Amino acid sequence: MPPDSGVGFAPADWALFLITGLLLLAAFAWHSPLQRAFFALAERKRTCVMGLFLTPIVMRLLLLPYHPVPVADIYDEFSQLLMADTLLHGRLANPPHALHQFFETFFVLQQPTYSSMYPVGQGALLAFGRLISGVAWTGILLATGSFCAACYWMLRGWVTPGWALLGGLLTVAEFGPLCQWTNSYWGGGSLAAAAGCLVFGALPRIRDYGRPRDALLLGVGFGAHVLTRQFESVFLLIAILLFLRKGVWRIARYAAVALIPVMLVILLQNRAVTHSWVTLPEALHRYQYGIPITLTIEPIPTPHVALTHEQAMDLRAESLQHGTDSIGRFCLRLAYRIRYYRFFFLPPLYVALVAFMWVCRRWWWLVATLAMFALGTNLFPYLLVHYLAGVAGLFVLMSVIGLQRLRGEVALVLIVLCFGEFLGWYGLHLFERPELYSILRYETWDSINHEGQARKRVAVNEQLAEIPGKVLVFVKYSERHIYQDEWVWNGADIDGQRVVFARDLGRDEDANLIQYYGGKRKVLVLEPDGIEPALSNY
Repeated sequence: MPPDSGVGFAPADWALFLITGLLLLAAFAWHSPLQRAFFALAERKRTCVMGLFLTPIVMRLLLLPYHPVPVADIYDEFSQLLMADTLLHGRLANPPHALHQFFETFFVLQQPTYSSMYPVGQGALLAFGRLISGVAWTGILLATGSFCAACYWMLRGWVTPGWALLGGLLTVAEFGPLCQWTNSYWGGGSLAAAAGCLVFGALPRIRDYGRPRDALLLGVGFGAHVLTRQFESVFLLIAILLFLRKGVWRIARYAAVALIPVMLVILLQNRAVTHSWVTLPEALHRYQYGIPITLTIEPIPTPHVALTHEQAMDLRAESLQHGTDSIGRFCLRLAYRIRYYRFFFLPPLYVALVAFMWVCRRWWWLVATLAMFALGTNLFPYLLVHYLAGVAGLFVLMSVIGLQRLRGEVALVLIVLCFGEFLGWYGLHLFERPELYSILRYETWDSINHEGQARKRVAVNEQLAEIPGKVLVFVKYSERHIYQDEWVWNGADIDGQRVVFARDLGRDEDANLIQYYGGKRKVLVLEPDGIEPALSNY
């Protein structure tokens, strides 16, 4: 039987029909006044910067009816939100709680202070969002727009304005409204990517003009990256030195104007959180709680795949057993991670990457920088795409160079296919209906949140909101609890919160916390591991 549509088209037919129409439209438009208008627009730098800044923000806001403001659901997100709340309280660290054992949770220090283990970059962004709108996600949207605008500015230092504008639009398609960086609170992907664009856009301008303002922008970009992705900043610094080679000290004088405050913030955070000027919070956290160190191939499970506590411990033991001195395992893991680079390229751009290989010798510094980041992040036991966010702009540059290398008609086809894919998925999300879910399950790498995600947390919060007065909630896990599904999260001022979440440590221990609050809080127990979370009187 034919599909239930007026012309008998199934979804695949509509997709091919749309792509065919786009190709025909592009073929007529490319040799028309529209082409001249596009290149004329590309010359108007301020207009393009503002347009590319606003476009992903507006497109994401249009999706709010079906994809509301994201609800934090991953432990990294809660730790970043704790950093934001700490900053809004006017401090870099919080005093330890007298009964801190009840509040142990992922990526949060309890001693010598109660603090997030992360640097202040992403937390400051979330705090700024809350400050101007009351919603932390506002900071994420601003970072996404800044990344798209900064990528266009960066590309103008390497290619002609027309190709730079095209690269900026590709950035919107790849890293804009549908990207996981835009739809979560963790990792600092868009912020680190924007910082990297400032660095990589300043370098060719320093080479060509030697202006102090470009050196200052270099310092601002590198400083923002250090405050967001500290480990990867080592590779970014090496890339800068590799490019400049000569005249580094002259550039460093101007860059230091931006870097000195950054270094001061890092030292102050170290002192406030760890009580040591030279100990990073993340280093102290790993010393206290540990982390699997391995150079084996990482397992298929990721933070999005549920593991039981027993599986996680078996995985850790297996990783430690393999050791860390095998070059062969290092290479195998590097090969395994190739799949993660799909995040940075729409599928048609892989053809452009093949074309880039013909001119890669001229772009040896670009290749060397990307290789250094790939090898450097391979030292870590697992890979998340925001580890490579600092060089996201270079991936766009590589795509643009490859498109330049191709003949005009071939490049045009690839460009139309890229935007056709993006607009197709965006349109499905814009007019999302249950009958479209069978199509949306084929979507890859996009991470747009749905209204049903984090549904359990929303339901529990709604129940708690109906209870008058202050509440103490003991979280009681089952024996088969999935350890990533953590519910013990609190703000910077635990005792000042209306609702406090605490670990259930048994009746004898729990009595100490109940007594600590002196009967001023209604005491509940939350059992989150059932089909639906169960909230009841303690």
